[in-house]
Amino acid sequence: MDIYKVYGSFYSLSVELRKRKQSTRRKRLFCMPNVRQQQLFRRLAIHHLPLLAASSLAFTLLYITRPFRDPITRASFASAYPALILMAITLWIGPWNIFRRQRTPVSSDLRRDIGIWAGILGVAHTIVGLNVHLRGHPWLYFFYRKSEGPHWLPFRHDLFGFANYTGLAAIIVLVLLFATSNDAALRKLGTPGWKKLQRWNYPLFALAIAHALGYQLGVESQHVPWVALVIVCAIITLFLQLAGYWMRRRQKTMSSQKSGVTISI
Repeated sequence: MDIYKVYGSFYSLSVELRKRKQSTRRKRLFCMPNVRQQQLFRRLAIHHLPLLAASSLAFTLLYITRPFRDPITRASFASAYPALILMAITLWIGPWNIFRRQRTPVSSDLRRDIGIWAGILGVAHTIVGLNVHLRGHPWLYFFYRKSEGPHWLPFRHDLFGFANYTGLAAIIVLVLLFATSNDAALRKLGTPGWKKLQRWNYPLFALAIAHALGYQLGVESQHVPWVALVIVCAIITLFLQLAGYWMRRRQKTMSSQKSGVTISI
């Protein structure tokens, strides 16, 4: 009989502890958000909502002002240029921090969130763009038709193929970076591995520029202002990266000289 009493008391105690644990978890979830939740809400309010508004506004303005009759062509155009500009901005933030003499963190929330929206627009542009020129036959962006004559390789090796293959390589890298732009990937890969992966942002931008110029100059004969926009984005990005690299090297040299003087003293 005493054994049953002891078992009953232990059971009652375990039920009470479980209720208290569930109550504490509910309070933390609904009443007292933790630091990570506060950071998430802050990023949502300060970064993602403005980026959503800006991306939607840019897409809408480009969509309604294009002279194309086909809505798919309009959507492809309207998603391409905002995605390219957002990619460029992600590469401007690091040099800008160096110019302001501010430390650039390993993972910047602002740069990561801008990259997320660049990824969203880039994926949307790819899905829509594969239905612009060869609707219903997306593989023909990368392979020749039989009616186009015999080729020593079935893969497109003309300017149209160049534009499409650079775009394909760009979207593969973009999706990879997009999928790893989170804290979980940073913890799993570690700081050196995650940083090494994120450096693929530079080849991604180069591929995006090559893809854009290939279509503008060789496929669609785009108007000069849009070609100039792509070239200006590329020049600004290259200039900022080179200037940031030079300033970073200069700062390291000055710090090493100061440490050498301190040691000699």
